[in-house]
Amino acid sequence: MNAITIVIGSICILLIVYRLYGTFMAAKVLKLDDSKLTPAHKLEDGKDYVPTNKWVTFGHHFAAIAAAGPLVGPILAAQFGYLPGLLWLLIGAVVGGAVHDMVVLFASMRRDGKSLSEVAKEELGTVAGFCTGLAMLFIITITMAGLSLVVLSALERNPWGTFAVGITIPIAMGVGLYHKKTGNLKGATIVGFALIMAAIFFGPNIQGTAFGDLLTFEKSTLALILPIYAFFAAALPVWLLLAPRDYLSTFMKIGVFAALIIGVFYVNPAVQFPAFTEFINGGGPIIAGPVWPFISITIACGAISGFHAFVGSGTTPKMINRWSDIKGVAFGAMLVECLVAIMALIAAVSLQPGDYFAINSTPEKYATLGMETVNLDKLSEEVGMDLEGRTGGAVTLAVGMTYIFTEIPIFEKLASYFYQFVILFEAVFILTAIDSGTRVSRYLIQDFLGDFIKPLKRTDSLPANIFASALACFIWGYLLFSGDISSIWALFGVSNQLMAAIGLIVGATVVLKIADKRWYMLTCLIPLAYLYVTVNVAGYWMIKNVYLNAENAGYSVLNGILSIIMLILGLLIIIASIIKWTQLWKIPQTLLVERSKTEAS
Repeated sequence: MNAITIVIGSICILLIVYRLYGTFMAAKVLKLDDSKLTPAHKLEDGKDYVPTNKWVTFGHHFAAIAAAGPLVGPILAAQFGYLPGLLWLLIGAVVGGAVHDMVVLFASMRRDGKSLSEVAKEELGTVAGFCTGLAMLFIITITMAGLSLVVLSALERNPWGTFAVGITIPIAMGVGLYHKKTGNLKGATIVGFALIMAAIFFGPNIQGTAFGDLLTFEKSTLALILPIYAFFAAALPVWLLLAPRDYLSTFMKIGVFAALIIGVFYVNPAVQFPAFTEFINGGGPIIAGPVWPFISITIACGAISGFHAFVGSGTTPKMINRWSDIKGVAFGAMLVECLVAIMALIAAVSLQPGDYFAINSTPEKYATLGMETVNLDKLSEEVGMDLEGRTGGAVTLAVGMTYIFTEIPIFEKLASYFYQFVILFEAVFILTAIDSGTRVSRYLIQDFLGDFIKPLKRTDSLPANIFASALACFIWGYLLFSGDISSIWALFGVSNQLMAAIGLIVGATVVLKIADKRWYMLTCLIPLAYLYVTVNVAGYWMIKNVYLNAENAGYSVLNGILSIIMLILGLLIIIASIIKWTQLWKIPQTLLVERSKTEAS
């Protein structure tokens, strides 16, 4: 099997799906109507509700949803072979992820851009809304702290990386101000992108200088800087920092993976992995569980991810200019992210299995596998650092991409540059998600606590916004600084997919209310049924075999209790939804559609 075969086949499938299934979802299921005002126009306030060019919105949305997940998940899942990950990415994105992102964004816009917890409360009832809000607040907190931990490792004692990432802040603010004042998006884009690229190439020159020393931080310092930065990203108007920074970052993201696609076509690397490895039944050095359900837990972003629901019911619904933009922004961005994940998978499986497992396993564990490295010593020498035992997926992606690029003659001497560039490229991916995730945390806190502290509910109140932003940053910043979140990172995989199931529940309810044909509800129910069963099986497996197993290295009563709480919340939400669906099913569909027109925006 060669990489080109996988890339061409995947691109063709995704293009056909966007043209046919995406159009069906937009025209038939959701009945998108541009004659109606979007929340961005109805509630325009110049801060959160801002009608935004669809390409800028796409850039923001893609940058926000495409964090570490589509890069790291497929690489870790390569443990099972190339085929399980590839199949789950394509099937999961087409049947589940693209539909999930589209219906969640639509459901939020239908309720004036409210968060998913508020939408669940109005669509399913108070109990479901409360459980959804609690689950969302819990998951987003873990997500922000967990993603930030990855950034700390990438930027620790790395002045080039700190400079390249930090300089995007004033550049983005300049682009936002220029576009706001002149309306010239093309000019702002060209200047902003050129400045970012110049900063990236200038970065190595600051190493070893006084300025470079000033930007050389330890993890503890970065753990304080990141929440402070995130506070301003959440509190400032969306057009000033968040949207232009994500928009410009998207060019880098898509550009790098477009280059990787070109590199794959030029080099045509062979897939070194078998379709299935010996670890499909469990016992692997990276993922202890069997291929199912853990292929669908390990790979979230790129296939289907609950984190997308935060963005789809957070910043993006307040920016959509026209209802028809939902298809390109939500459905389209999910399919692009799927392609990104497939390219990450290719980068991993292009390595020799022995090299891959040596990077992603501890030396002690690797010694028990009976494998031999092939090119690892040479790769370590070329990138200038020891690669063994660097678990987590990020290094594997950097090594895999470097291996492909340096097969091109003009780049063969640039291995260390490519390696460091990809590490920084991953950091930018993650930071853009932290930007949006913290703002979403602000919305959730205002929605959730606003029921008890009424002034906090006002999103147009500067003191309320500042308080909620500060509280969000303090919560995940404390977890980041203490490092405790790393002990429960495995919990994120299960809770994240449970969040996706909740998003599909809300989407199915909305579709039942507005669709001309009730069977259109299957667009949400089919992926929901699979995901809900998968989440519960994986959660039970982790509780039994890891969290509450005193003989396992991952033994943690706290993680076990948190897992049980999350699964109970999911059960309560699914029960509430079935009760609601039963009630709605008794109403004639024509009457249900007429009612839905008056109950929402």
